[in-house]
Formats: sequence, structure tokens, C-alpha cells
Amino acid sequence: MLDLYTWTTPNGWKVSIALEELGLPYTVHPIDIGAGAQKTPEYVALNPNARIPTLVDQDAGHTIFESGAILLYLAEKTGKLLGSDDATRWRAIQWTFFQMAGVGPMMGQANVFARYAPETIPWAIDRYRNESRRLLEVLDRRLAEAPYLAGDAYTIADIATFSWTHFAWYSGVPVDGLDHLARWDAEIAARPAVRRGLDVPHRMNVTPEQAEEIAAMGRRLV
Repeated sequence: MLDLYTWTTPNGWKVSIALEELGLPYTVHPIDIGAGAQKTPEYVALNPNARIPTLVDQDAGHTIFESGAILLYLAEKTGKLLGSDDATRWRAIQWTFFQMAGVGPMMGQANVFARYAPETIPWAIDRYRNESRRLLEVLDRRLAEAPYLAGDAYTIADIATFSWTHFAWYSGVPVDGLDHLARWDAEIAARPAVRRGLDVPHRMNVTPEQAEEIAAMGRRLV
């Protein structure tokens, strides 16, 4: 039995998409980060960093936090989403780390300064949006060479990266001229498992206020 503790963010969607792609049964536990549910003693006991997502594999006795680690865990557990050869596996891992170290943090900071900061700091907004755009250009060049980030195989690298880049509009990062990234994005967005994964935890019972927040964040497909 797998328990997923998550909320409607790119890092949360990484894991729900992967679980849907793998066809693994799991139970969703919504953690409303807007209400501070990630800071409760019960949740911190699972994830000492008080962030989402967290995956509990009851059968194996493992509790895994950090979205990249969870993706690797699920891929290793099932023998899927890492390609069928060693070279593809390492390309998948390196591009997953590229997302974890670059795309996510830079776009996340763009969100903070453009949307949530109590005062407008143009330098900070421009810095993080420009760096995010640079990283998207790196991805675009890679996707000019191969259909997916690891090569011919769809892997956790694509899942991790798509979960952020698909919502570049939310960060205010321009995507014009990135034709290879657009091709890849459209293909992944059309996958049934991806669409189901993006609907987690939308399908759970939430308040009208939470539903409005969720709709603004995640239901728009570009």
C-alpha cells in the first residue's frame, strides 16, 4: 500500500503523475500547505523538512520525502521510467537532477518575488525569470536532439521537468521561440496518465476556497 501526502504544486504533481504512469494503487492524503498542514507534528514526523510530497510504502516499510528521491524510488521499485539501458538511465538521472537543482528552484523563486513578496523588487523578478528562461533554452536545445530528455525513452526526467515547465506562465517566464520544448510539452500533456496525475488532489473533497486556489494554479493547460 502506498500513501501519498501531497498538494497542488509542481513537486506534488511529479509523484502523482509517476504513480499514474506506473499504474500503482495509492491513497491520497491532501496536505493543505496554505493552511499550514505541512507543519503539524504528525506530518513533520513523516517529513522533517515540512514540505510536500511524502510517500509512505507500507509494504516495504519506507518513508521517502523529496520529490526527486520519490521518483527514483518508484522507478527503481518498478524497473520502469529509467529506460532499458545504463546510458539512458544515467541521462534520465542527470536531467532529473538538472530539474531539481535548476528549473524548480529558479521558477519557484520567480513565483515568490513576482506573486507573493510583500513588495515589488524588479531586480529579483528579472533575475529569476531570466535564469528560468535560460534553463528552458537548455531544455529546448536538448529536445532538438531527442524526443525526450533521456533520449528515445520517456522517463522520470520528463515527468519531473514537465511538472514545472508546463506552468511557466504562472512564473511569468516567456516560452516563445522554444519550439522543441513546445512539441515535447504538448505530447506529454496529452498523455492520459499525466492528465490524471495533474488532477491530484483536485478530485479530493476540498473547500470552495481551496478549489478556487487549485483552479488558479493547476487546471490551466498551455
